Amino acid sequence: MTATGPSANGRPLRVATIGGDGIGPEVVRAALPALVAAAEGHGASVEITELDWGGDRLLRTGHAMPADGPEELRRHDAVLLGAVGHPALSPSESVWTLVLPIRKALDLFVNLRPIRAWPGVRSPIRGAPRADFVVVRENTEGEYAGIGGRVHEGSPDEVATDVAIHSRRAITRVARYAFELARSRGQTLTLVTKSNVSRHGYALWDEVVFALREAEFPDVAIEKAYVDAMAARLIERPDSLGVLVCSNLFGDILSDAGAPIAGGLGMAPSANISPDRTGPGMFEPVHGSAPDIAGRGVANPIACVLSGVLLLRDVGLGAAADTLEQAVSLALASGECHTPDLGGRATTDRAAAAVHAAVGQVLRAGAAAP
Repeated sequence: MTATGPSANGRPLRVATIGGDGIGPEVVRAALPALVAAAEGHGASVEITELDWGGDRLLRTGHAMPADGPEELRRHDAVLLGAVGHPALSPSESVWTLVLPIRKALDLFVNLRPIRAWPGVRSPIRGAPRADFVVVRENTEGEYAGIGGRVHEGSPDEVATDVAIHSRRAITRVARYAFELARSRGQTLTLVTKSNVSRHGYALWDEVVFALREAEFPDVAIEKAYVDAMAARLIERPDSLGVLVCSNLFGDILSDAGAPIAGGLGMAPSANISPDRTGPGMFEPVHGSAPDIAGRGVANPIACVLSGVLLLRDVGLGAAADTLEQAVSLALASGECHTPDLGGRATTDRAAAAVHAAVGQVLRAGAAAP
């Protein structure tokens, strides 16, 4: 990835889009106009490159992406991904041929999942109206390291192993990012582990994070929680949370469990980023490919739009990100973009159009302000 971004030298923001599988192409296509409008409203032009990577390509060619796929992505500032999960492929095959190889090749070691309540969106969780927290997930190791195997397959003695990897280097760098985020947000950092049972891997998490706090972040409040207790607290008192730093597996599960706070998985964005700028960030809704509703025009595009907010912020277009986020808030509060999962009747395109229109409203209000 180039050292200077679009805001630094005036060149266009280069975004690669990967529609992927199921509803992925629908939500990406619907989300792009609002993202582009927000960027252009703040003086940045956008160049879009569509990539046909995913399950259909895998079935057609034997490869979900070309061998030089990561290098192709490095020629861009950011990647917007729709969804992965083709009904003709096993779930693991879809993930391990596209998403995980990209994360690892570009060393996108932070998975960022903000969870907040939105006006006009109902949640089944009691403390949701005041919730505003972020899950920072280590994105390259843990139980998703890909180390393991099976022996004696098909026999009564078959054994399968998946080895969780936790390195001091990986824990340190993701924890440092989480501390900096907690400091900027003025919130407590909560370390989520299971070190009362895991004597090695999660014990290392405890040691590294608390040592880092003492050495570099004494001003940031910190607490530790076991993952099972955190799962209960997330439902009972989500408004008590600030920044959670977790392993790959725990962060994945907790952030999905927290999605109902925002209204469901259709409202849940994510960012795969490298604060060290080892490659362009990859931004994706976490709702999956939902093949059962693909092509029906009812998928919620808001998670993809909010992933666009994270994208704009990551490339240095903070004002454009704020505009797009405000537009989402306005459209949700009005009810115009409530798709069936939110109890409404809006189609994918209608919901996205409501956000697009709200971008213009926010830009006009900003221009008129003294």
